[in-house]
Amino acid sequence: MPKLLPQVVKSISLLEGDGGVGSIKLLTFQEGVPSKSVKTRVDATDAEKFTHKYTLLEGDLLNEKIESISYEMEFAPGPDGGTIGKIKATYVTKGEGPPTEEERKKGKETSLAMFKVVEGYLQQNPDAYV
Repeated sequence: MPKLLPQVVKSISLLEGDGGVGSIKLLTFQEGVPSKSVKTRVDATDAEKFTHKYTLLEGDLLNEKIESISYEMEFAPGPDGGTIGKIKATYVTKGEGPPTEEERKKGKETSLAMFKVVEGYLQQNPDAYV
C-alpha cells in the first residue's frame, strides 16, 4: 500500500507474526490523512479459494460506537476473463447501536477507493503477486 498509495499510507510494520494468520500489522498514514494509524490482524488466508480475512483492531478509524471491523475479501474468475471481487465488512459495536448509514457509506467508499487502486495496479502488473 505505501507503494500504491504513497500519499495516504506512510508505512506498514509487522508487529507480531510472520505476515500469515494471527499476524498483527500497523498501518501508519501520511500527515494530512484524517487517521494517524490502525492495527490489523490477519484472520484467514486461503490462496486456493482466493479469500482473505482481517480485522481492524485499533486506530482512529474506530470510534465510540465501533469496537472492531472485520473484512472478508473473496475473488473469483469473471465471465470475461477478469476477476469479481467481493468485500464484506462486519462491525462489532460497543453497545451504542450500529454505525449510522453515513458512517457505513464513508467506510465503504474508502475501502472501494483503495480496492480500485490495487485493482488498477494488478491490471497493469498481472505477475506482481503470483
